[in-house]
Amino acid sequence: MKTTYPESSHPNANREATPDVSRSSWSVFWRLLKLMRAYRSWMALGVLLSTLAAIAGIGLMGLSGWFLASMGLAGVAGVSMNYFVPAAIIRGAAIVRTAGRYAEKLINHDVTLRAMSTLRVELFARLLPLAPARTGFLGHAELFSRLRADVDRLEHAYLAVLLPILVAAIALPLVTVVLACFVWQVAALGVAMVLLVAVILPYALARRSAASSVAVVELEARLRTLTSDALLGAAELRLYGGEAIQAERIAALTEEHGRVRAQLDRLQAAGGALVGLAAQATTIATVLLGARALQQHHLAPAELSMIVLLALAQFDVLLTLPEAISQLGATLVSASRVFALIDAAPAVDDPAQGLPRPTRTDIRFHDVAMSYAPTDESGLDTAKRWALCGVDLDVPAGRRVAIVGPSGAGKSSLIGALLRFYPIQRGRIELGGQPLEAYAGDRVRDMIAVVEQRTHIFNGSLLDNLLVGRPDATAEQIHAAIRTAQLGAFVAGLPEGLNTWLGEAGVLLSGGEARRVSIARALLADRPILVLDEPTEGLDAATAHALLSALDSLMQGRTVILITHRLAGLAELVDERYTLRSGRVVREPIGEFSRA
Repeated sequence: MKTTYPESSHPNANREATPDVSRSSWSVFWRLLKLMRAYRSWMALGVLLSTLAAIAGIGLMGLSGWFLASMGLAGVAGVSMNYFVPAAIIRGAAIVRTAGRYAEKLINHDVTLRAMSTLRVELFARLLPLAPARTGFLGHAELFSRLRADVDRLEHAYLAVLLPILVAAIALPLVTVVLACFVWQVAALGVAMVLLVAVILPYALARRSAASSVAVVELEARLRTLTSDALLGAAELRLYGGEAIQAERIAALTEEHGRVRAQLDRLQAAGGALVGLAAQATTIATVLLGARALQQHHLAPAELSMIVLLALAQFDVLLTLPEAISQLGATLVSASRVFALIDAAPAVDDPAQGLPRPTRTDIRFHDVAMSYAPTDESGLDTAKRWALCGVDLDVPAGRRVAIVGPSGAGKSSLIGALLRFYPIQRGRIELGGQPLEAYAGDRVRDMIAVVEQRTHIFNGSLLDNLLVGRPDATAEQIHAAIRTAQLGAFVAGLPEGLNTWLGEAGVLLSGGEARRVSIARALLADRPILVLDEPTEGLDAATAHALLSALDSLMQGRTVILITHRLAGLAELVDERYTLRSGRVVREPIGEFSRA
């Protein structure tokens, strides 16, 4: 089972990809809103419709109170009144409120979903140059958490925070002006209570909920990682009886998450209750102030009903604000986690103007040193820090070179440096006689096909997995690659042939079959340089023998680097042999390993 480290404690954790929660909350919030600037016209329309719906709702409440009171008083007095005009206005306000709410939800949610979709695509595009050096220690569950859950949470900033604030900022002053035209004391009271509910209360809630909001996001991320590990490592857990321990860890995190979530819920409930109390207090005070104005003949009886209902209705636009503000902390933490990945610099920078694709395929390592950990001026004296330590290696064009070494000797690091996945700290690597850093990383990788020891099989069909090597491959090219990789009999036995679904991580494939799929990919890619990483490791003798024939066909006319911890059975495929020990390459006598 994979060991999971918290980002802050893993010895090789990528600091650039870890969110800086100390960053100014306002700067994160405004940056988050800037992501939606491409939709500002639609956002303005959404705010306008939301405001119209809110004003129509408040007006409907106040006008209905006036109308009902007026009709009642007219009936008591035995006089007639023109009820057609106010009835029409009330119906119009009801239609505007209903249509406005429908339209604003449609527009505002559409804008938000489009913005989040754009952000998710941008984040994925930013992740590609960061992999694997900047993302390797975060883990797939953590990366998916930021790509999905964290981005989903960001819609809260506009829909639940900015939109209600803008609507309240436009609608409430209008209500205040109307109230002031009748009883200025009621208007002043409304302003004071609105400031309490819309400014002081949210500020207090934000301060009280800050720590819990951060904890909720972190606990959810850890739960996803732990659960993912448990599912992927289910076989190992059952084999060694670790299910109970893993279940206890998940249960403990779930309980902690529930406790912190309950704290936030209590704050939200308290905020909602305080808004309700403020609305009721304002209503009672309005009744008292209005009654006094009525006694002083400054207010008509029907107008008293109107201002009481107006004073109460204005709180409708503020009901969701305390809850939204209490969740804003979690939104900003998620935003920081997303922006940390967007802002992270790739471990290997591409040149501003890279060289064109080289025509030669010779490779040279000269005194190359590479470390995954941060380095200092101590140089190569601290050999345990270095994956590669002064590597010198020449691979002429068209030659086949074997690099033999035990596990941990640096063989995979050699491949990572050649593919420009990881930076080197000393020396240089040349491709076609030019420094490797003079080429863009994609141009280098476009020259090299890799048959890895652990081939990743995507959760798709066999055809989908083969087309990874060459998306525009023709049916003839695909079948030729299948024949050369000796997958013909395997494909013929599949229930749906090339369209057979291979499952998560290629659960339907054996190790040898997955390796031959990787060879078929490399054949389809048809690149002049080939890197083979432990091509026959873990295979039985018959499968290994069949695979060697495929490998020999794949090597024809290519510059080849064969990585293995033992050369038995592969010696006839190579021209030269090197041994890699403790990050250094030593050339061995050709002797029996020569193909000539």
